[in-house]
Amino acid sequence: MSDEPEILFDKRGKAGVVTLNRPKALNAVTHNMITKLHDQMLAWEKDPAVEVVIIKGEGRAFSAGGDIMDVYRAGKEGRRLVKFFADEYRLNAYLRRFPKPIVALIDGIVMGGGVGVSCHGSHRVMGEKALFAMPETGIGFFPDVGGSFILSRIKGGFGMYLGLTGGRIGPGDALKAGIATHAVRSADLAAIEEEIVASGKPDAVLAPRAIVPDAALDEASLLAVNLHFTLGSLPDILESLRQAADKGDAFARSTLETLAKRSPTSVNVAFRQIASGAMMDMDECMVMEFRILNRMLDGHDFYEGIRAALIDKGDTPRWNPAALEEIDEAAVDAYFAPLDGGDLQIR
Repeated sequence: MSDEPEILFDKRGKAGVVTLNRPKALNAVTHNMITKLHDQMLAWEKDPAVEVVIIKGEGRAFSAGGDIMDVYRAGKEGRRLVKFFADEYRLNAYLRRFPKPIVALIDGIVMGGGVGVSCHGSHRVMGEKALFAMPETGIGFFPDVGGSFILSRIKGGFGMYLGLTGGRIGPGDALKAGIATHAVRSADLAAIEEEIVASGKPDAVLAPRAIVPDAALDEASLLAVNLHFTLGSLPDILESLRQAADKGDAFARSTLETLAKRSPTSVNVAFRQIASGAMMDMDECMVMEFRILNRMLDGHDFYEGIRAALIDKGDTPRWNPAALEEIDEAAVDAYFAPLDGGDLQIR
């Protein structure tokens, strides 16, 4: 075990600077990091000397997600680490309404829980090495930490596509989608940080350094995403993809192959979650996600997905139910029902 703190806080110039400091674990977010960050942000909100907050990751990743192995082990022992998620979701909602600029300097991987601490602030700055994904349907989970808010607001069905498939995108596509507000050269990130620290004015610092990287997804693929993933139900999306694949469409065929590998339960829940999130504010999204989370922790696929991906690395997960066509709509409804013990209190 390292004696280094998992998260570092520094007040310099006009900025509060947060560093996620678990580089060997790709800065996976722990419960300790969540509570410490929330407390520090509350203090900086009241501190007139702090005009802007900067969040960055140490090492080659911003954050690869939440530290889910503890959640897995607890679940296998019959315990449910619900408080971890309750505190995380409260932090996500707080970051969304934080009254001062939050500048996330993102280079390398940003996924899952890392998205939750970076993509709710005012400035999402991605270097050339940034790689964004919400890959949760591949591990029998769902795109939480405000995924219902973020993904539902991406136009052209692209957010739905990312949430259901877990697709990875770089800074060009993230900028085009509005996930990133700015793209910059990775080599400029240190200078950008120092200039924001000195001036407290992120817009003025970022404007002259902003670049527009090429998007990896071509226009034909984006048109295909818009054609299929804006449809009003998951069966409609799947049928549209099948019809296109039958006509030789390579994008539709590869997308169907991807979806077939994902947890059928997770794909169905994620569709409903993202579709519903479009009509909710951030706090309402987090209440909904907490309902889903509780049911996921009582289910099968999350533990099976973690086993296959992280315990028996590379094994094929055995989902239950095993196919998208086997999902009962009433079973999906149950994930969204109010909790018997009361819903998450955000504030």
